[in-house]
Amino acid sequence: MNSKKENNFAFIDGQNLYMGTTKSPRKSWKVSLEKFRIYLQDKYKVSKAYYFFGCVNENNRDLYEEIQEAGFVLMFREHNSAMLGKKKGNVDSDIIFQVMKKIYKKESFDKIILVSGDGDYKMLVDFLIEEKRFKKILFPNKKFASSLYKEIGSEYFDCLEYKEIKKKIT
Repeated sequence: MNSKKENNFAFIDGQNLYMGTTKSPRKSWKVSLEKFRIYLQDKYKVSKAYYFFGCVNENNRDLYEEIQEAGFVLMFREHNSAMLGKKKGNVDSDIIFQVMKKIYKKESFDKIILVSGDGDYKMLVDFLIEEKRFKKILFPNKKFASSLYKEIGSEYFDCLEYKEIKKKIT
């Protein structure tokens, strides 16, 4: 019997999580970051959870502190300071790069959990499934999850807005 404890990493697209829950055009709801971090640990054995933001905004200091206190590692996208007001906070390539970097550097982890519904991660998800390094993609909002994920098996995705999950993270 293998008693090895799972050691998984989560990568959260912060904008996608926020827009799919708090800013949902259907019925918005707020994720409790503390409960969400506990959920990731208990359900998916996540030892490290990386929360990606588009860029640093001084007005969000309280939010950054709340995220860190809940147990997430904050990751910010690098921007030229002259462009901060005009740039979109697209973190997709940063997340993909960080996952691939951890694999390349042979960091000690078992599988990846991704929190996003963005189709830009589809090639990464396919690769991780092929390499047996993918656990699950958690869609903040099923309605806005990319149709590209329809072809992966249901064992590889879940939706945070499902009643049984939502009650654990709100």
